Amino acid sequence: MVLIAAAVCTKAGKTIVSRQFVEMTKARIEGLLAAFPKLIPTGTQHTFVETDSVRYVYQPLERLYMLLITTRASNILEDLETLRLFAKVIPEYCRSFEENEIAENAFSLIFAFDEIVALGYRESVNLTQIRTFVEMDSHEERVYQAVRQTQEREAKNKMREKAKELQRQRMEAAKKGVKPSFGSSGGFGSSSGYTPSPSVGDTANISNDIKPPTYIAPQKPTSRGMKLGGKGHDVESFVDQLKSEGENVVAPLNSISQGGLKMPAIKLDGNDVHLRLEEKLIVRMGRDGGVQQFELLGLVTLHIADEKWGRIRVQLENKDTRGVQLQTHPNVDKELFKLRSQIGLKQPSKPFPLHTDVGVLKWRLQSTDENLVPLLINCWPSEAGDGSCDVNIEYELADTDLELTDVNISIPLPIGCNPVVGECDGSCTHESRRNQLTWSLPLIDSSNKSGSLEFSAPRSIPNDFFPLTVVFCAKSSYANIKIVDVLMVDDDSPVKYSVENVLFPDKYEIV
Repeated sequence: MVLIAAAVCTKAGKTIVSRQFVEMTKARIEGLLAAFPKLIPTGTQHTFVETDSVRYVYQPLERLYMLLITTRASNILEDLETLRLFAKVIPEYCRSFEENEIAENAFSLIFAFDEIVALGYRESVNLTQIRTFVEMDSHEERVYQAVRQTQEREAKNKMREKAKELQRQRMEAAKKGVKPSFGSSGGFGSSSGYTPSPSVGDTANISNDIKPPTYIAPQKPTSRGMKLGGKGHDVESFVDQLKSEGENVVAPLNSISQGGLKMPAIKLDGNDVHLRLEEKLIVRMGRDGGVQQFELLGLVTLHIADEKWGRIRVQLENKDTRGVQLQTHPNVDKELFKLRSQIGLKQPSKPFPLHTDVGVLKWRLQSTDENLVPLLINCWPSEAGDGSCDVNIEYELADTDLELTDVNISIPLPIGCNPVVGECDGSCTHESRRNQLTWSLPLIDSSNKSGSLEFSAPRSIPNDFFPLTVVFCAKSSYANIKIVDVLMVDDDSPVKYSVENVLFPDKYEIV
């Protein structure tokens, strides 16, 4: 087929957005679009009309028309299939079929149109691929944002725990008759200096007659102080009060050194050694069975926050039986990894980089074996006599060692279709703006390794329900690779560390 142009216009003939795909003058395109409303036959249900030179293929969208202009020699069946895809694209970027909404999202629609047709010929793409190409989604950016949000959340939790610990310390000191406070020679009117207070875990006896110095706001303070000891208020509310008064809540380092005691530092991160084991799946299966593409990509990243833990080795346990291909970083000692399954640098005297995520090991598995697919999806749409379709979808967890959480199976629907759901394991949500039905399951494991969904869709054909897309998350390794220990290079002493495992699909679809 040769597609000349695609346009969205009103029933009165006003063109809202138009995109031409072949060399043609603007006047010629405007003339073709202006002639279209006059050619629409009345009292018929046809969705195409022909002239001596071109064919108009159109579909009503409430008060608008989705219009394709093709040559008369093009295949009408292919034209109608392409028109259906164009009509599906519009709700992806517009909340309604209103003229102003189409105009506001004109550029997004043009970008999507360009993904469907190139130089007048239809591209082999589906709605999911168009959405991905237009959004230019970056998996690496999403992973980075997820890691950063997790670190910020852990830091906030750590600060809350430390604040509660300091509050508990203050209350214990108050019960003993001690009022802990901090002083600073430059920021206090009294010259008494620093009044020591018990640190976390300190069991020293402190005299009860120690009186806290009073605070006098200086005109030009050289340092600020923090006072702990307000009765009836927790640490967070007291800190907020100081901030509202313009105070900088920082512990005075000079006074601490004079007193001889050290307060415990509030560490924002979790453990100083953090490892992330990330796996992503790329699965593409046919609607009639068979695996078109299966690929597993794994990566182990190491993050060290303190230089004293820079010279370490990571001990792995590899129970893979599927033939995963492992590859270490060029700076990692390959012989050490082969003989002892340990990840360490070729030069043990050098530390790992600090304060950054370093990829130390990656693996890959490619196959077309259906036994490797962890979650099998079977979709059976069947046409009924009244022009509707009865759809039955089943899932089966093939790898019962996995626990899949937040499973969402998205089924595309025809435009304007309102499905009637019969039986459903889990829950279903009809997203009319996106023209899809989302089947949600909070957990799939060995206890509920299979389930089904049944619904009927009016005015539909079996091809309307493909491709199905699947998203989920798991906290275990598909390749059975585990991190069991972290050791110092010098004496093999164990190091406290944390591990984060995540398995998710980068693309999981049934076409």
